[in-house]
Amino acid sequence: MGPRTRKAVASILMLVFLALYVWGAATLADRLPDNRVIEVIYFAIVGVAWGLPLLPLMKWAETGRL
Repeated sequence: MGPRTRKAVASILMLVFLALYVWGAATLADRLPDNRVIEVIYFAIVGVAWGLPLLPLMKWAETGRL
């Protein structure tokens, strides 16, 4: 698979993942207790954690290897 194709596939997969991630994070946020501290901690973690699963995909898009 060529580099342009890898990057195109990775871009589509990232968009799909992020859409599902945002949907899941918002759905889970509705189930949190009504406590501002818990919400701040939750959104701080969720706001950073989305990048971790995407790192291997970005590496694959650039190099072709995981």
